[in-house]
Amino acid sequence: MTSRKPDEPLVRNSRLRLVRPQALATARRAVTTRRTRPVPRPPEGTPPRAELARQARQVLADAVRIARWVAVERGADAMSRTDSGTVSVEERVATALDLTPGQIRVGWDRARLAGLVELHGDTARPGWRLHAWDRDDSAVLRGWVALFDAWSLVHPAPEGVAPSAVAEVVEAVPQVLSLLQLSQGPVPVPALLDLLDQRVEELRGERCEVPPGSDEEGEPALDRGIGRASGAAEPPAGDGLPALLDWALEGLASVGALTLEPGTADRHATLTPLGNWAVWVKLEQICVAAQSPAGNIEQSAGDMLRGCARLTPGPARDEYRAWLAARTLSSAVSELLTVARGEDALLRGLAFEALRVVGAPAEAEVRATVAEPPLRPYALLWLAEYEGADADDAQEVLTREESTWLWVDTAAAVADHGESELLVRHLDSAVQGNVPALLEEVRAVGHPRTVQVLVALAAAHPDPALAKAVRRAAFQVHTGGA
Repeated sequence: MTSRKPDEPLVRNSRLRLVRPQALATARRAVTTRRTRPVPRPPEGTPPRAELARQARQVLADAVRIARWVAVERGADAMSRTDSGTVSVEERVATALDLTPGQIRVGWDRARLAGLVELHGDTARPGWRLHAWDRDDSAVLRGWVALFDAWSLVHPAPEGVAPSAVAEVVEAVPQVLSLLQLSQGPVPVPALLDLLDQRVEELRGERCEVPPGSDEEGEPALDRGIGRASGAAEPPAGDGLPALLDWALEGLASVGALTLEPGTADRHATLTPLGNWAVWVKLEQICVAAQSPAGNIEQSAGDMLRGCARLTPGPARDEYRAWLAARTLSSAVSELLTVARGEDALLRGLAFEALRVVGAPAEAEVRATVAEPPLRPYALLWLAEYEGADADDAQEVLTREESTWLWVDTAAAVADHGESELLVRHLDSAVQGNVPALLEEVRAVGHPRTVQVLVALAAAHPDPALAKAVRRAAFQVHTGGA
């Protein structure tokens, strides 16, 4: 799998193939790379991880309460994308949790974006982070970082502002955050406005300099015009920026990333300890992940797979064999499939790797999972290889929709356990030949982690035009748009 070179057009002319061993290797490298590189030290004065996690739990307290209510009450109408479905449930939540309708809507949005709940059709289910919320500080911090990345989705933009201006500000906010992080203290809002003005000017200049990419059939790149200079005159960069900067700072403050002094004169913005740590994490391009336990053979299937995630395939297979030898095959296969049905996409892929070591005794139970949509792509690949297909050709048994589902699932594994660079490179494993087609089919496939994957990809990708297209797709999925 190769990365797109800086001077390479955003729309690729060759057919990109989704190859299972490469996709799983991407997810595995998410952990392997993290384990072998030195861990940078956080800035001096950064609170311990336990304190950061406590602050994150406080920010997401209402979201957790709502998610736990959904975990108990989930059923035919647990929570719905539709306004009518949500209104009927809001009354029940308000009664049970003593929250206002506004608090319920905000908490519900936060719960979805932080991975505390996941939507499957019209039914909401608890996400894997909710199960680990009280005992795993890393899961809590990852959930908060997912919300931090999606701040613009949970804080409505000012009315009457052009979407392009909003997108430019969202794209420029990382530079504002970097200044706040480097300043290590309060920064006057006028100074942030100057930086924002400068960065927006740069973005507009870059956009005008980039010629439109096109594929071999002449179709413009990136959603038919993203990254292409418009013939219409652009308004001055400074027009409306003060209001948009206020919106961005208030949005970041609402998720606990910074504090903003009230009033309009001589205001200062200051990163919170949690926000300072998150920006440092982004700048260092490291990811927080749960530590794997020692002693894999005696652990449960889930803990064993977490322990093997940092191993290369050969040693991992040895661990699988030793773990399987200590159990009856029927119970081991059942336990592995239970893990595969969970919310952690990395463990889902690794569970099927362990089932490959089992071989024939697992065939009947693996074949039965073909009827389960989240496991179907993995099961079909397992069966194809079991029946003699070469690993590089096995993906031909998948439909385009199943390949897209697997691409999103693998991206979720990388987003949860890997580094942003790996998530960017994961684009090259998509079956679609260009970015607009990928985004269109990702939106349609209905994976419960779609919004979080797209938000993480937009935050990680260095190309502004592509990041903008991905961010737009995330917003459309989040709001139920086309």
